[in-house]
Amino acid sequence: MANAHSGKMIVGLDIGTSKVVALVGEVGEDGTLEIVGIGTHPSRGLKKGVVVNIESTVQSIQRAVEEAQLMAGCRIHSAFVGVAGNHIRSLNSHGIVAIRDREVSVADLERVLDAAQAVAIPADQRVLHTLPQDYVIDNQEGVREPLGMSGVRLEAKVHVVTCAVNAAQNIEKCVRRCGLEIDDIILEQLASAYSVLTDDEKELGVCLVDIGGGTTDIAIFTEGAIRHTAVIPIAGDQVTNDIAMALRTPTQYAEEIKIRYACALAKLAGAGETIKVPSVGDRPPRELSRQALAEVVEPRYDELFTLIQAELRRSGYEDLVPAGIVLTGGTAKMEGAVELAEEIFHMPVRLGVPHSVRGLSDVVRNPIYSTGVGLLTYGLLKQSEDMVLTGNSNSNSNSYGDEPKAPVLERFKRWVQGNF
Repeated sequence: MANAHSGKMIVGLDIGTSKVVALVGEVGEDGTLEIVGIGTHPSRGLKKGVVVNIESTVQSIQRAVEEAQLMAGCRIHSAFVGVAGNHIRSLNSHGIVAIRDREVSVADLERVLDAAQAVAIPADQRVLHTLPQDYVIDNQEGVREPLGMSGVRLEAKVHVVTCAVNAAQNIEKCVRRCGLEIDDIILEQLASAYSVLTDDEKELGVCLVDIGGGTTDIAIFTEGAIRHTAVIPIAGDQVTNDIAMALRTPTQYAEEIKIRYACALAKLAGAGETIKVPSVGDRPPRELSRQALAEVVEPRYDELFTLIQAELRRSGYEDLVPAGIVLTGGTAKMEGAVELAEEIFHMPVRLGVPHSVRGLSDVVRNPIYSTGVGLLTYGLLKQSEDMVLTGNSNSNSNSYGDEPKAPVLERFKRWVQGNF
């Protein structure tokens, strides 16, 4: 796959509303990830996380991928792709099966997860993830590692995430049009959770809020497992829009002003600081205080955080997240966002940046790359399984017999329980 690199390559493709990010990670001998290539390109073909123009999206993906290939010095053939949007639905479900030989085997685990995801899903939705939370054996609750345990009846509690069939198909179509295969499609906030949250936070109870350009994605973890996911169709684009309307300036200038000067908490902005605002048409630019800009931005952030709080309340987990809120995504970077969030949520809030990867440090320490890095982390865990299955470290094929499957599935399930 790569000439200049000895290790195996993993590619993450975060197709966002405001930008497409392609990240290339190299897997070291010790199984750690090093980011060796990155490409970003403004994205023009999506609205609120969903493809609305295939041509534009294909061009953005191609540019981002070409840039990442140049930097990494390798060809990209396939990628792990993130999906978001208002069409994402999730529910907690459970399945029960009889344990065949009075001892839980891999086959039992597969059957119980199948049973758990056999829920009535609308015809236009498809299952994206079935994430195990915990297991019950006979009446023993809270089992995270059921393999090999004795019992008669196995029950699994799972979090099922579904997405609109056509939204997923359009993303697949765009990626394939760029000549790439899709390794897997992953829910974006799940990916971000991999790169941003610590195990302690997930154990204690934490709410991840990924504020992007088009959507705000929420994931709630307690006792190490994912419990609730939601998408709010308000994010950075609305803030840009507000600035454009209030300051009567074209959208691209509003975006620039937002990134360079905006502040989410008006009392943090100095009244003395002024900025130049370009006007529409041939009118001359105007002077404006930074405080006045903050007064446009703050109400929108206020509204967004209030909506997130309502979602948290509706989920029933508001009092079960003592580790507080972790904000990530490009729109969370704004000065004053964390302080305003603390005022509204009345709980600890921190800005989450990707950890657990080496390589290009400017990538690693920036919340705009949380999803991209998370896709790589997900890919690493998934590929290490495939490698064992094929018994061949270079092979990309998945032609394996049934025999070596068991220990791998055990390890995969163990890993899933350990991480969620």
